Amino acid sequence: MALSALLLVGLGTGRALWAAEAEAPVVVGSKNFEESRLLAEMFAQLIEARTGLAVERRLNLAGTQVCFEALRSGAIDLYPEYTGTGLASILGEQPAKGPDGDAAATLARVRKVFLERWDLHWLAPLGFENAYELAVRRDLAQRDGLRTISDLVPFAPRLDAGFGYEFAERPDGLPGLRDAYGLSFHSVTRMQQALKYRAAAADEIQVLDVYTTDGRLLTYDLVVLEDDKGFFPPYAAAPLVRGATLERHPEIAGALSLLAGSLDEESMRRLNLRLQEKGEEPAAVAHDALRSLGLIGNTDGTGGDATSPRGEVSFPTYLWRHRAPLGRRTMEHLALSGAGLALGVLLAIPLGLALERRRRIAEVVIRAVAITQTVPSLALLAFMIPLLGVGPRPAIVALWIYSLFPILRNTYTGVRDADPRAVESATALGMTPVQVLARVRLPLAAPVIMAGVRTAAVLTVGTATLAAFIGAGGLGEPIVTGLQLADTRMILSGAVPAALLAVAVDLALAGVERLVSPRGLASATPAGGGAAGTG
Repeated sequence: MALSALLLVGLGTGRALWAAEAEAPVVVGSKNFEESRLLAEMFAQLIEARTGLAVERRLNLAGTQVCFEALRSGAIDLYPEYTGTGLASILGEQPAKGPDGDAAATLARVRKVFLERWDLHWLAPLGFENAYELAVRRDLAQRDGLRTISDLVPFAPRLDAGFGYEFAERPDGLPGLRDAYGLSFHSVTRMQQALKYRAAAADEIQVLDVYTTDGRLLTYDLVVLEDDKGFFPPYAAAPLVRGATLERHPEIAGALSLLAGSLDEESMRRLNLRLQEKGEEPAAVAHDALRSLGLIGNTDGTGGDATSPRGEVSFPTYLWRHRAPLGRRTMEHLALSGAGLALGVLLAIPLGLALERRRRIAEVVIRAVAITQTVPSLALLAFMIPLLGVGPRPAIVALWIYSLFPILRNTYTGVRDADPRAVESATALGMTPVQVLARVRLPLAAPVIMAGVRTAAVLTVGTATLAAFIGAGGLGEPIVTGLQLADTRMILSGAVPAALLAVAVDLALAGVERLVSPRGLASATPAGGGAAGTG
C-alpha cells in the first residue's frame, strides 16, 4: 500500500506539471548566463505589466542550440538573442558586408532567413552589442605592447588561455580566430565565465574571451584587444519571437518595442555587475532597470525571488534567507523525481515479471535497456527537446528512462532466483505457473525488487539536478546559477538539499521494503540488500 501511495504521489505531481504546461502562458526563455537571464526577465516583466498576459519563465537553458531548438519547436515563445550568434552559430554564415555597415547587414540577413525558414521574428534591437573580444592581463599588455589581436599572435605560443565552452567550439569563436589570425596558444582551458576572470587575476591564464557588456570588466584589471581584422560579427541584442506567438498575441511586439534602443553597453555593464559580483537576483535588477526607463511603475513586479545580495554571510544564514525559493525548488525536484520513478516502476516491474516467463530473450532485453545508462544525461535531455519541448515533460521522460534498468534487472533476477524449494513445493501442491509467480516468486523477490527501486530513486534524485538546463526547475537551478557566478554557497544550497532528499527518499523506501518483504525473510535479508544487486 505504501508503494502504491508513492506511485500515486509521483504520478499526481507529474500530471500536475503536465497540466500546468497545458494552460499555455507566454513562455520566455533564456540561456544560462547572467545577461541572458536579465534580459529575459525584463521581457517577462514588461509583457506582464503592459499586456496583462500570464508569463512563464524558462531560464537557464543550456546554450544557444538548446534555446533555439526550444523556440523553433514551440517549447518557448521568445528569448533574447544576438544577431552575430544567429548569423554564425545558427546559420553558419560569415559576417555580411553591406552599405549600411556590418550591424545593419547582419540584422537584415538574420531577419530575412529566420523569417523564411522558421517564421521567427527578430524585433527591434535593444540598443547595445554584446560582442566577443579577447582580453589579456594589463601587465602583459604593457610589457609586450599588446594593443590588437594581431599583436598577440607572436606571443600566443607561450601563453595559457581560458575560454568559455561555447566560444571554444563556435565558428565565431576560437576555431575561426585560429583561421583568421593564426593564433596558437601554449594551452587552452575551458571554464565558466566567472572562473576565467579569477584565473586571470591569479595569473593561471593570461588570455581570455570576454563579452563587451560584462560587468567584470569594471572590476578586473584587463586590456581588451582590438579586433583589427574585423573577425567578430556584430552582436546586437534583440528579442527573437515565434511568428505564431505574435499572431496569437500581437500586443507582445508592442510591449517589447518599448525597449528598442533604450540600453547601451555602459548601462548593461552596470546592470550585469549587480548580478555577477553583488549577487543580486535577475528579477530585482530587471525591475529596477525597467522602472528607471519609465516602462513600469513603482510596484514590485519582480515575478521571481528578489532576495538580498549575497554579501559575506554564513552558509546557514544564506539558506535561511533563501528558504522560500529553496522550499519551492525542493518540491519541484521531488515532483520530477517522483514522477520519473513512478513511471519506471510501472513499466519495469511488469516487464521483469514477463521476462521471467521468457528467459531466452530476457538478457537481450535487459542489456538493450542497459544501453540507456550509457547516454550522458544532458545529451538525453537535449534529445528530448525537439519531441517534448522544454520544462518538466522532457525531464520526467528522461528520468523515467534512467530509472528503468536497475528496477528491471532486480525484478527479473529476484523472481528468477526465488527459493527453488518453495517454488517446487508450490508446484507440487498444484499451483499454476501464474499462481506460483504471484504467490511465491514475487513475495520472495520483494526485497531484491525494492533494492532496485531504491537504487533507481537515488539515481533519479541526483540526475534531476540536470533538469535545470532545460528549464524544468528543481534544485539544479541554484547549482547551475552558482556555477556561472562561481558562488560556492549558491551551489551548495542546491547540492546539499538534493543529497539530503536522496537520503530521505532512500530511507522512506527502506520502510516500504520492510512492509512488502515476507516476515520470514526480514531477519535474513538486510535492508537494501538482495543477491541480485543492480548489475
